[in-house]
Amino acid sequence: MTLEEKINTDLKEAMKAKNKLALRGIRAIKSAILLSKTDGSGTALTEESEIKLLQKLVKQRRDSLEIYEKQNREDLAVTEREEITIIEKYLPAQMSEADLEPVIAGIIAQTGAASMKDMGKVMGMASKQLAGKADGKLISGVVKRLLS
Repeated sequence: MTLEEKINTDLKEAMKAKNKLALRGIRAIKSAILLSKTDGSGTALTEESEIKLLQKLVKQRRDSLEIYEKQNREDLAVTEREEITIIEKYLPAQMSEADLEPVIAGIIAQTGAASMKDMGKVMGMASKQLAGKADGKLISGVVKRLLS
C-alpha cells in the first residue's frame, strides 16, 4: 500500500470518527502529495521521496513550533505539536543517538576522517546511508562529537 492509498484510507476513517486533529494532519500530508505529483517534474513518488516529503513536513512544523515557543504563543504551538505527532506516524521509526553512534563511527573509519575538516565527507555518506532513519540535526551532532 502506497503512502497515498494509506492517507486516503486514514482520511476516510478520521472523517467518520469526526477526529478533527487527525483530519488536519492527514489533509496536510495529502496536500503535500498532490503538490508533489503536480509540480511539473513528471516523476512518480517513490517510497524514498515519500519519506523525504514527510520529513520536510515535520521539519517545517518543528521550525514553526520553535518560533511560536519563543514568542510565547502556546495556542499555535499546540497545533504544531499535534500535527507533528500525526505526520510522524507515517514515518519509519527514527534511530536514537545510541543507535547512530556505531553506524557513524563506521562511516568515519571508512572515509578515514580524522578531524572537523572531514565533516563534509562524513555527513555526505551518513546522510545517504541514514536517509529517513534519523534526523539530520541528530546525525550532525553525533558526527561533530565523534570528530572532536
